[in-house]
Amino acid sequence: MNGLSGATRRVADSARSFVQLEVQLAIAELKKKAAALGVGIGLTGGAAILAFLALCFALAAAAAGIATTLPVWASLLIVGGGLLLIAGILGAIGVTMLQQGANVMPEQAVEEAELTAEALRDGN
Repeated sequence: MNGLSGATRRVADSARSFVQLEVQLAIAELKKKAAALGVGIGLTGGAAILAFLALCFALAAAAAGIATTLPVWASLLIVGGGLLLIAGILGAIGVTMLQQGANVMPEQAVEEAELTAEALRDGN
């Protein structure tokens, strides 16, 4: 009986060691992925800032180009009006999409669940 309990203890110790190694591997993997994710977020944020600055310079260039034929105030007004128009269109589209997504109830899944419940009731 001593041999069986010793074997059981060795199997349990091996299983415990295996689980600990798996946990350590998972932790190391998560740390590596978190570091990559952090770098990716930082680089994406930097790119977004530079893209915003590029857009500002492009709008300033557009206003300067229009200012060669019109007064500066008029060219800035035209560019500002264009931006307001684009913002209004994007806002309207966004509100529409939010209203469509406002109902968070998974309608198809609920319908399937009701059909399943009905089938179970009828089957019994």
